[in-house]
Amino acid sequence: MATTEGLVPITRAYLARYYDKYPLAPLPDAATDLAARLRALSADLAAVTPIASDEELLEQEAAGIPAHKIDENLWKNREQMEEILFLLNTSRRPVAKFAPEDAEIASKLDDIEAKLKDMLKKLEQFQIKNADNVFNTVMTYMPHDFRGTLIRQQRERSERNKQAEVDTLVSAGGSIRDRYALLWKQQMERRVQLAQLGSATGVYKTLVRYLVGVPQVLLDFIRQINDDNGPMEEQRERYGPALYTLTKLVLAIRLYLHVSLARYEQRKIEQDNIAMLQQAVIIYTEEFWKFTEFIGEVFVNAPFFISAEDAGAMDARKSDEYKETIIQAGKTHEVILTVEAVNSYIAWDFSLQQGALNVVLDIGFHVEYISPSGEKTLILPYRRYEADQVIFFPGCSFS
Repeated sequence: MATTEGLVPITRAYLARYYDKYPLAPLPDAATDLAARLRALSADLAAVTPIASDEELLEQEAAGIPAHKIDENLWKNREQMEEILFLLNTSRRPVAKFAPEDAEIASKLDDIEAKLKDMLKKLEQFQIKNADNVFNTVMTYMPHDFRGTLIRQQRERSERNKQAEVDTLVSAGGSIRDRYALLWKQQMERRVQLAQLGSATGVYKTLVRYLVGVPQVLLDFIRQINDDNGPMEEQRERYGPALYTLTKLVLAIRLYLHVSLARYEQRKIEQDNIAMLQQAVIIYTEEFWKFTEFIGEVFVNAPFFISAEDAGAMDARKSDEYKETIIQAGKTHEVILTVEAVNSYIAWDFSLQQGALNVVLDIGFHVEYISPSGEKTLILPYRRYEADQVIFFPGCSFS
């Protein structure tokens, strides 16, 4: 367990000074210009065949303002890449195979497909690595005992459940858009879980607030890290505009590809236009990769905790919530805890001090739930435990 003595969570002002060392190179003007030109071409194609309802939705999204949060934009870009690859699947291309000009278009589409497949894979790996880095950073400051084990088990179980949700949606015929709506919902649930750990509510209430031992500075950090006006807002203001431009570019690429392929029989794609589309994809994939490489380096090196003096504070916040209870032999100790949510997690840790005589010591332990009406329900039956026991039972359900 890394020490946090004398540290406080990073402040936005300190993060601003840190980011001064990491200026982001501006995107080429072509990124904005090509997005505008592709949207204009898409509008022209609407005259060939009236725009369909799904195309109208794409048009509105391409012309709109991207989401403010960095990770929401990353998920949006990943979604658009998958949608474009779906359009480019050979079985769905309305491209004739014999005309020389069609063969040239097919070749360029193959190149576009290859570049986006490669970028999609890199983005997926970036997101996995980033999520692991955040979790492992938090766990570095956790006590290396059953509390850390319980949190890791909870995360693993939660991720399995989330994947099962996605698999069920796909099996039921859910679209790419449906799948990414679910993936973003799950991402927001991860944020809620992290905030619960920091504020000691919900499933983590007993684990953190009663057993304690978790540094308060860590709880403060994970409670406020994702706040709309927290330290990460500095990151959004500095690096968000470049990502928003790339989001608008990939939306424009998808819109043009969608409407042009849908009208290919009425109007074939002109060579100049397919060349423009190819150039847009080249710029998009190159700049998006540069952005993820850059932001990944910034994340890895970013300080999560700083000294109180650096933060402009006189004293770091101290935790006075740790309590140790010694229970004399033959005595009973009762603790009443308020359950705030269904499926709350309870954990209990105790040890026994060996006496002078070489005898086996044990302790009786049981858990029961008392409803608001006073009715008692046995949760964990009474039994005797020997020395140095750790008990946690995440399966308990309260309602």
